[in-house]
Amino acid sequence: MIIVFDVGNTETTIGIFDGEALRAHWRITTGVVRTADEYGVLLTELVRSAEVAPASLDGASIGSVVPGVTGPLAEACERWLQARVTQIDARSTLPITLDVEEPLTVGADRIINTLAASRMYQSDCIVVDLGTATTYDCITARGVFLGGVIAPGVTTSADTLVRRTSKLPATELVPPARTIGRRTEECIRAGVMLGAAESIDGLVRRIKREWPTRSKPKVIATGGLAEVLAPLCTEIELVEPHLTLHGLRMAFAIVNAGGGAAAENRAGNRRKDAKGRARK
Repeated sequence: MIIVFDVGNTETTIGIFDGEALRAHWRITTGVVRTADEYGVLLTELVRSAEVAPASLDGASIGSVVPGVTGPLAEACERWLQARVTQIDARSTLPITLDVEEPLTVGADRIINTLAASRMYQSDCIVVDLGTATTYDCITARGVFLGGVIAPGVTTSADTLVRRTSKLPATELVPPARTIGRRTEECIRAGVMLGAAESIDGLVRRIKREWPTRSKPKVIATGGLAEVLAPLCTEIELVEPHLTLHGLRMAFAIVNAGGGAAAENRAGNRRKDAKGRARK
């Protein structure tokens, strides 16, 4: 068994895998500053709550976009869970290609989504990841990350709206019953939720028009709000809320197994990064 961590700007999603099966998963707040010991206590209790002995964990896989969290979390896994830690980022030896101008700047979550989507669906994909930011990852069936789009996340947009307007109340983000709101809360829900759905559909259509191959990409939603927003969208075909966790499991197995082809991919990504810097 292994434990995996998708460290986002707002939340950290944690999963335990027994082979390919996701045995348990949790979400914790990323913004809380914790020491390695605090993470250790928290992780020990979470693992035991899933009726898993910490000593039975063979390793930990961390994909993080928050450097300040990565170190204490890795230390906690090593000292409290006795798990060997694998950190996944653009330098990891994975069988994917980051076909962008600056591959070493691509976020860990987008790299992991590329690996997971290409292996799980074996087709061109657009992964819409609904987190603090809403990212659109353009991925080919061969595991090539073509780039994509980064937009403000749904919760981020709602928080900004409430914070910047003195008389608008904080409102639970649930789908509205109608577009024309009769109360302030209904108006906010319609604007935020339906506005996000229209934005997703519109950007996906634009991406499809620019798609570089003849294949029709599958549109997959993931992230905390995927299951809530997908029914409001016309372009989303599949929902896989734990896509990134599955990608972390795959990445852990690949990196710890080694492989010359993966090393070649990493070297190729570095060459592309150097070319991108030279063009600037």
